[in-house]
Amino acid sequence: MRKKLLPLALGGLGIGSTEFVMMGILPDVAKEFNISIPEAGHMISAYALGVVIGAPTLVALSSKITPKRILFGLMVLFTVFNTLSAFAPNNTVLFFARLLSGLPHGAFFGVGSVVASQLADKGKQARAIAIMFSGLTIANLITVPLGTYIGHEFSWRYTFGCIGIIGLITLSAIYFMLPSLPARKGSSIGSELKVFKQLDPWLIFLITAIGTGGLFCWISYIAPLMTDVAKFDSSTVPYILIVAGFGMVVGNLIGGKLADSLKPASATIVLLFAMAVTLGLIYFFSENQVASIILTFIAGSCSLALAAPIQLLMIDSSKGAEMLGASITQAAFNLGNALGAYLGGLPVAAGLGYTSPSMVGVLMALGGAGFAWILILKRRKTAVDPQEKKELSGAVYIH
Repeated sequence: MRKKLLPLALGGLGIGSTEFVMMGILPDVAKEFNISIPEAGHMISAYALGVVIGAPTLVALSSKITPKRILFGLMVLFTVFNTLSAFAPNNTVLFFARLLSGLPHGAFFGVGSVVASQLADKGKQARAIAIMFSGLTIANLITVPLGTYIGHEFSWRYTFGCIGIIGLITLSAIYFMLPSLPARKGSSIGSELKVFKQLDPWLIFLITAIGTGGLFCWISYIAPLMTDVAKFDSSTVPYILIVAGFGMVVGNLIGGKLADSLKPASATIVLLFAMAVTLGLIYFFSENQVASIILTFIAGSCSLALAAPIQLLMIDSSKGAEMLGASITQAAFNLGNALGAYLGGLPVAAGLGYTSPSMVGVLMALGGAGFAWILILKRRKTAVDPQEKKELSGAVYIH
């Protein structure tokens, strides 16, 4: 890993830790504040809401600030509000601490993606972005299970305290190791917001929200799927999640290389189809324990493999507002999280069992691939039109 990219990977580690560890320590939070699990689950929704609000807002407001200062400021917010979570006296304070700690999430990955692509060697931009996201994958593999263990055995407050320490380490790395890049020239809030007038960013938003929502249909209900359908003991679920986390690590690296080898849009379609096939296999083979473990690894791989291609696709599609565009995809990922969990839960509520969310996921992944195909066709038409005009004008001249 290039040392210049280490601060971005550390930021991804901290953000991935705080985003996903809440799911593991939810029972501990509910028990201490004497609230129900669904009430404690509002903390997860609060964080997601913070991501959606903060991703475009903070990037747009920082249009004239250098990327290094933006990232440093975002990590200050991250560190302060995660540390505040550790000292929350009641669930109301924790709710707002989680909301505010979600604000820098999308903005950090948005700005960080652009910085990573600028620091990368030519032709290796997607792999540089994947290095940043490697922090998030390592979080799912190591720090989230570790934070869950600390929350169960000692206190969930120590878990957030440790995340605050990761924030402090990241701040030091940004200050001492991240190169200073110039602020965006001629940038303003007005010029940044023009990205919303273009069709391509909206198509990529739909690709992300709907396509990756297919993954969340499955993973939101992975625990009952493994215990009730595959008949694993409940004590093995954390280890199964580690398998998914390891898949994310591998998939993230594959996605970066694939996006540099193919065009990002083509890589996105390939990976969404792979996700659809995998979710379909999960539906049919979840009763087999060996197949369940293998498919869990593959599904985890498909999920994070999409991160770098989609980010690079958005950066290419939002010229002049790359950081805002890249941050929007993070809001879309979180919207996909909410959509997947909700839509995947509908057939479960209807009594169709815990394999049914996977089939909803198949449809969502194929829907995302459909929007990616529309984007490719649109770009082909845009690329062909100028040539057709040139040939037409030449024909008129000859005549």
